[in-house]
Amino acid sequence: MRRWTPVVAFLTSLVVLAAGFTPATAVVDKQQLVPGYGSYPRLVRLEHSPFGRGNIIAALTSEDSAGKFTPIMESTDEGQSFHRIAAIRDPDAELGQCCGTLYELPQRVGSLREGTLLWAASYRQEAGAQRRIGIKVWASRDGGRHWTFLSEAARSHNHDGIWEPEFSVDAGGTLWLHYADETQAPQYAQVLNRVASTDGVHWGTKQLTMAIPPDRVRPGMPIIRRLPDGRYWFSYEICNYGDRYCDPYYKISADGANWGDPADPGTRVVTASGDYFQHAQTVTLFPGGPHGVRLVMVGQIYTSALGAPRPGNGQTLLVNDDLGEGNWYPMPGPILITGIYNNFCPNYSSTLLPVDGGKNVLEIATEYNSGCKAYFGKGPLF
Repeated sequence: MRRWTPVVAFLTSLVVLAAGFTPATAVVDKQQLVPGYGSYPRLVRLEHSPFGRGNIIAALTSEDSAGKFTPIMESTDEGQSFHRIAAIRDPDAELGQCCGTLYELPQRVGSLREGTLLWAASYRQEAGAQRRIGIKVWASRDGGRHWTFLSEAARSHNHDGIWEPEFSVDAGGTLWLHYADETQAPQYAQVLNRVASTDGVHWGTKQLTMAIPPDRVRPGMPIIRRLPDGRYWFSYEICNYGDRYCDPYYKISADGANWGDPADPGTRVVTASGDYFQHAQTVTLFPGGPHGVRLVMVGQIYTSALGAPRPGNGQTLLVNDDLGEGNWYPMPGPILITGIYNNFCPNYSSTLLPVDGGKNVLEIATEYNSGCKAYFGKGPLF
């Protein structure tokens, strides 16, 4: 979405485009997930559904002659291959669709039973001067094969955008939708808000999760994961904060409903040498480590402490074995993405999933190749 872009980001873009950074360990046989356009992919493994439990479901935004839509893909061989099982075609997608999310309910919420799949995305961003962007929710009760419209969970009250939805269910069983919200400008360029529901159909008044002065600071791209000890991990980027560009941060909540002071930026994700991701982080839980789980992050541009692209940019993951505390360390990802710069496509909001009992990591990422295309591949994490 709209972001103030400092000079360092522009220079980063030029260096990345010129250099390409092609590690010798790159996996060169990544496969295209869907024909044509693909962006903002998401992965889940069916852990609670009685329909295809253990199978992997992928969703993303794509486009064909009828306009933007959401292909639903399934893998029954641990991410070695995918086939299409359904498509979500919201009537508002002809006016724009972006930045969707995919979530499996870990427990019953209202009449939505455990294992129900939820999809949400922002719609109508291309509707012109009078646009009112909405985040709309769809549900599948049979492992992704059939989908029904549930609700519009949030709608902008002005021309500004609401983006990047993310679901979670808190310790009390309430369903939450988290999202980035530009509608509080000019006081804040962007904030993080959330709305609650007990049935997926009716949603409460938005609540402020994060708003950081001054007005140009932009927290966004929320990701929620429940830790083995029952706490909730909340990761996000903060753009234009101090002298930082778009760095990853995190907070932890005891109950998944309360996130502390909205002005508190949380803890920055960084390696011992100061390396970090610029832009579009996502986090996934992997088995291993002293707590039984590792946090694995992917982001758009892997940079040094000074913001210059590092060797391995486009094929690097960051790992933490201590529930986010302390320094993170880099590991090679399974696929290589090239031509990365500050743009909605290349390596933007990629998605990861542990496969083969946690021995391998499955990744879907996007890259420019005669248009924005989504590619998948898997390989060892360690």
